Formats: sequence, structure tokens, C-alpha cells
Amino acid sequence: MRCKGPILCLAVDLRFELDDLTRPAIIAFLEEHLEDMHAVSPPESVHALDLTGLRGQDVAFWSAWEGESLAGCGALKDHGDGTYELKSMRTSSGGRGRGVGSALLRFLLDQARVRGAARVLLETGSEEYFAPARRLYARHGFEVRGPFADYTDDPNSVYMELAL
Repeated sequence: MRCKGPILCLAVDLRFELDDLTRPAIIAFLEEHLEDMHAVSPPESVHALDLTGLRGQDVAFWSAWEGESLAGCGALKDHGDGTYELKSMRTSSGGRGRGVGSALLRFLLDQARVRGAARVLLETGSEEYFAPARRLYARHGFEVRGPFADYTDDPNSVYMELAL
């Protein structure tokens, strides 16, 4: 653990597991994620995958653990030709502001590289709720771009890309 000053400590000691999405803690975490997305975005602008979508053949999903506590999760969806999409990246409320999101994102980008990714794309919200996520992605080199795959122009969405 790295600490900044006497109070703020950043978590960097996480265990990542390729997850089969069957544990109750993961299911509840993802249900909360979908509830949050529907609470802050119009239904037509919610692009988070449900459990069925995350179990697709083209998706690899990881959970991140701090000891026995679920700290976050994220997935990579393979679009083919070296293009991967970051999906369902979420940090637990207790992990926010401690470096968990950065550690999770670095892990997912490393996994994309191992799989031969040339680029990683993502969609996130344009609402203020998503500002911390947009800042995180920008800090890691993602740049704003236009819609990709089946996405369309949507004032509630921001599309980003990182060339690897």
C-alpha cells in the first residue's frame, strides 16, 4: 500500500481473478452497477452488459479482490481484428479514491496486450456522475473519439480509445 500523507493510502495490492460470474458477491455487485447506470442515464443510453452479456464467448471478465473483499471488476469484449472494448469496469465504494480503479485499468490493459490488442475502446457517460471515470481514462492515455461498433451519436455517451 502507498500512502500520501498520514490519512490517504492508495491500494495497490489486489488479486485479480478470471471470474465465472457465479458468486453471489459478484452478482450483487453487477446488479448494483446496472441499477446505478439506470438511475443516472436514460434507458436508451445504458450500455452496461447484464450477466448474460458478460458471459458471452467474446467477453473475458475479471474480479479484483483486496483480501476477501470485492474491490472491483472489469471485462474485455473482443471485437476482432485487435480491437477490444472495456466493459463493466467498476470499483467498490470503499475502493474509490485509493487507486483501485487505476490498478484495475492497468491490469485490464495488460490483459488486452497479452491477447494481442492493437487498441482498446470504451463508452462511458457524459453526465457529471461519470466525470471521475472520464478523468481516470484520460490519465491513462485514452482520447475521445466518435461512436464505434453498434453505438450511435448519443449526447449521454462519451467514446474513448487507447492505441496500444
